[in-house]
Amino acid sequence: MILIADGGATNVEWCAIDNGKVVSRVFTAGMNAMMLSKEEMAETIGRELMPLLNGLHIDEIYYYGAGCLFDNICSNMREALHRNIPEASKIVVETDMLAAARAACGDAPGIVCIMGTGSNSCYYDGERITDNVPSLGYILGDEGSGAVLGKLLVGDLLKRQMPKHLVDKFMEQYNLTPQIILENVYRKPGANSFLASLSPFLAENIEEPSVHRLVLNAFKSFFVRNVENYDNYKELSVNFVGSIAVNYREVLEEAAKALYINIGKIIKSPMDGLVEYYSGNK
Repeated sequence: MILIADGGATNVEWCAIDNGKVVSRVFTAGMNAMMLSKEEMAETIGRELMPLLNGLHIDEIYYYGAGCLFDNICSNMREALHRNIPEASKIVVETDMLAAARAACGDAPGIVCIMGTGSNSCYYDGERITDNVPSLGYILGDEGSGAVLGKLLVGDLLKRQMPKHLVDKFMEQYNLTPQIILENVYRKPGANSFLASLSPFLAENIEEPSVHRLVLNAFKSFFVRNVENYDNYKELSVNFVGSIAVNYREVLEEAAKALYINIGKIIKSPMDGLVEYYSGNK
């Protein structure tokens, strides 16, 4: 039996397949392998995943995860998985970018972008990722992500860059004050998830000129600082995976059109594509 994982910062989707048939499909808390120790990841897997597997015997694990960029980080994730599922004879850890690329492009070349809680991009040659502009996380990068949209939102609200009626609506809807916002961003863990949780306010109020402008400029920044760094980006399709890309599709396409960029597929999750891949190739 094969266990596939699509690991994002907000949640991890796990799918167990046996001879091409889906046996179990569950969600657990998100994990960014770059931000967590192997002990923390092992504890999360043990607490949240193992009870849901109901004793399934797992032979192979293929984990695609946020933050799985370097050998030492991938090693930490393999160890965290091995501690909980020692019977697995094969544990492969890859970046979530490869999962998105396989789901969006199959065996065709293209530029693939993740746009969820975090954001990332790559050039995919139809088999492997051959170029990647580093995402750098929500402090230094992650343009267009839920975390950065949330960061820009609260920044504009608190800096009085949005109309007062929007400020009042936001504070009431989320039961927040400036003090609570600052405590969640600077003093509590999971600031990226907290900020991303606020971004739906933008989608709900996208008709407001100040909101539309914020989102449009955020997506333009993503294209300029990421996509435009790939060779021949204007001749290739630019594909997206993630909830932000799906929920803000019209504004994303508007930003792409303004920069003469060709949008390909926009899908919410790569899991269906991964199930198809491993059912046909394993």
